[in-house]
Amino acid sequence: MDEDLDRRRQLGAFVRARREATAPADVGIAAVGRRRTPGLRREELAPLAGIGITWLTWLEQGRATGVSDQVLEALARALRMSDAERHHLLVLAGRGLHQAAAPIDVRPENLEILDRLLPFPAALQTDGYEIVAANRTYRFLFSDLDAYEPDDRNCAFLMFTDPVWNAAIVDKEQVLPSVAARLRSRQAEHRGEPRWDRLIERLTETSAEFRRLWENYDVDDDRPQERRYVSPAAGPLTVAFQSLWLDPSRGTRIIVMTPSDDATRERLERFDRLHAAAPRWTARGDARHAAAG
Repeated sequence: MDEDLDRRRQLGAFVRARREATAPADVGIAAVGRRRTPGLRREELAPLAGIGITWLTWLEQGRATGVSDQVLEALARALRMSDAERHHLLVLAGRGLHQAAAPIDVRPENLEILDRLLPFPAALQTDGYEIVAANRTYRFLFSDLDAYEPDDRNCAFLMFTDPVWNAAIVDKEQVLPSVAARLRSRQAEHRGEPRWDRLIERLTETSAEFRRLWENYDVDDDRPQERRYVSPAAGPLTVAFQSLWLDPSRGTRIIVMTPSDDATRERLERFDRLHAAAPRWTARGDARHAAAG
């Protein structure tokens, strides 16, 4: 498919999804009469954004070209978009695209950080959730990462498709939608990158839950979250999940789980002592050379 046409269709689908998810009361419109959907009608959104109904229809159908910044901002305001949704709207319209990132490099200083964060689970990741390196607590927290094929070492893929990882998530109804929404937000910045295309393809083919969430067109940004897990080996854990961006322009980050309570801290310390004989970090085979260099 033509790349520009694909971009316009994604933009249109996102605008339509946000319109249908916005209740009339959210924008000060009284709902009158029977409605086929709970969201805004096109004839209600168009005047709020100061655009014509026909043009809005073309936009949602992927037929509109040359969408101006003023129209994008007007739609974002009219639909009460969050900062993450507004950013995603602009990216889909071709504003602020990232250049295709080169494969991540694992530097000795990155591994030093992973080491120093023990016994807290930490990993070096891309913004597409690829696990490139991990300290030993993270490696063994759910199941041994080294037992997975390199292409499967992706947090999003494992959370949606691996029974052990999926079962370890306590609040799936919050965590999984957030992961899917963050992936959709970032995917727009990586259109045409084979690694990203393959990830989304694998997830939609393998997980019905991911397909359902992906079609919601929800987007989200990165912010610290408290998460609860039940590790098969470490037990119940409540952690603050954080992303420490090393190079946002290339999507390089360290994710770390810090304990939210004393019980979690004690379990992580005991768990790390049990694995003290293992190497302090592990990395994908295609990243070890970069680390050694």
